[in-house]
Amino acid sequence: MDYAVIMAGGSGTRLWPLSRQHRPKQALKLIGQRTMFQHAVDRILPLFPPERILVVTRNEHATLLMEQVPELPAENFILEPEGRGTAPAIGLAAIHLQRRDPSASMVVLTADHYITEAEEFRHALTAALHVAKAGQLVTLGIKPTTPSTGFGYIHHGANLGTIEGFPVFRVERFIEKPNLDTATAMMNSSEYSWNSGMFIWRVNRICEEFERQMPQFYAQLAEVATTLGTPLYEATISRIWPKVTKQTIDYGVMEGAEDVAVIPVDMGWTDVGSWGSLLTLLPADDDGNILIGSHVGIDTHNTLVVGDKRLIATIGVQGLVIVDTDDAVLVCPKEREQAVREMVDKLKQGGFNQWL
Repeated sequence: MDYAVIMAGGSGTRLWPLSRQHRPKQALKLIGQRTMFQHAVDRILPLFPPERILVVTRNEHATLLMEQVPELPAENFILEPEGRGTAPAIGLAAIHLQRRDPSASMVVLTADHYITEAEEFRHALTAALHVAKAGQLVTLGIKPTTPSTGFGYIHHGANLGTIEGFPVFRVERFIEKPNLDTATAMMNSSEYSWNSGMFIWRVNRICEEFERQMPQFYAQLAEVATTLGTPLYEATISRIWPKVTKQTIDYGVMEGAEDVAVIPVDMGWTDVGSWGSLLTLLPADDDGNILIGSHVGIDTHNTLVVGDKRLIATIGVQGLVIVDTDDAVLVCPKEREQAVREMVDKLKQGGFNQWL
């Protein structure tokens, strides 16, 4: 059977101060009247019934997410004692699925993407599942629309054919976040895609790669797997998980994996990871402003205003990001919005944990 796994464990530091440890970005209504997590579930329900949608999240976020999508069975929420990166999260989901269905295929998605062409997205997943069942590790590539230096890229290799109208390429290599000149050259070439962070594979294949490339983690995973469905499980994962080395699936597995394929897709994809990503998604008024909440402005232009409860009044400003919450306010130039993560780090270092 085919299963979807939604990774929903991030804290969304670049969307501070709206995204917090107790209220992460996947639980927020950033676009429309549905949260990011609800959007993630909505767009795959035509392909996967609720009983075949699993969610990997942290203990402290589980209740909040369960309340948002009550149709998902509680037992489908796989809880990490603490976040250790995408590779451990995927590995944990894999052993749960392997116990449920050893022949399962697994679609790995995240709760912080927004996709405008949902039908094209589902069509691509269907094609990718066909490729994965032949033994390939598959990723969806996104056609670059700007010379982004914030995304990783995938270099297409040999053409492996066409599945359901989608070209399939062998992955030549993964490329880390490039400089502007390199990103511009790759955008102008048909041989490169953005790395979407969405993956499709058979569960047994990804477990083989964990065993080959991350043997220490695989041994830890195997120990957890022996206690699945027993009273020892909670104690075992609580003991082992803090010792797991933090690692991404890209570094830990994909860059060194065998038989990796990419399917380039144009589906209106945005990684909602920062305030800047909302600037590309939400409609602006005649003055170029994007306004969420109550705002009155005079001579205000090209500004993102996000209000929680209070009225925000602006006079003679332009090119700002202004985010107001009950206990914190962010004001920065639009071109510095990527530095929000640095601000969160500074708060951590200063011991200002009540604002995290």
